[in-house]
Amino acid sequence: MNYRAKNIGIAVALAALAAILTSVYVVNYKRHVQHGEGKVTVLVAARDIPAGTSGADVIDKKMLKEQTVPRKSRIPGAISSPDLLSQYVATQDIYEGEQVSTRRFAPPQEQGIRSQIKGTQRAYQLEGDDNQLLAGTLKVGDHVDVVGSWGIKNPNGDEAIVSRVVLRNLLVMTAPSGTSGGAKVTNPGSGGEMVQLRVTDAQSQKLIWIQKNSVDNGAGWHLALRPPTNSLDSSNTYQDSKLMLFDGPGRRP
Repeated sequence: MNYRAKNIGIAVALAALAAILTSVYVVNYKRHVQHGEGKVTVLVAARDIPAGTSGADVIDKKMLKEQTVPRKSRIPGAISSPDLLSQYVATQDIYEGEQVSTRRFAPPQEQGIRSQIKGTQRAYQLEGDDNQLLAGTLKVGDHVDVVGSWGIKNPNGDEAIVSRVVLRNLLVMTAPSGTSGGAKVTNPGSGGEMVQLRVTDAQSQKLIWIQKNSVDNGAGWHLALRPPTNSLDSSNTYQDSKLMLFDGPGRRP
């Protein structure tokens, strides 16, 4: 009888222990589930963000919005502050409603020139001499105008030379080798300098036209450096021999 009672007591004790362990497991599991179902705030794309968009543009153009999601739905690298992207560039397309992750951004230097162009923008490499390209002055990040001269025939058949600003406000993406800093390009084989400018596909047509058709066998163009801030543009005018004779200094913008 005592032996049987002892076995019953052991069985009861084991059952109680099993119940306790089960209870502890259930409580811990519930805590784990509740933690995973907790809400966290992340940033999602308010509209499509194309690859190549700078983090600064993402912030300035308000391309992000806050959204609350379950903790378990938060993707790796998800951000809650847009400032984390300010120095980076999108490496992949991010579609409206998608969570924004640091894994889809990278430093601009890792992307090179490609990170600075999008849509209709193009990188155009322009060759010229030191004077044409402002070698020693021009640096990466500057903005320039292209000024050119070319020959025409007047209605009466006389030949004339005209000059005008051909393109305005082009970004310098790489500078001539004569500069003191930043990315540089040169052409050792010809002794000339090169610069890479950001243009649109339409602007590239004008740029190659002035290279091939300007005076001095295609060398009748120059880059003009714009002010770093608050630069303004005069009205679109041109200059020819007649205007040079009759225009007084300061009479036209």
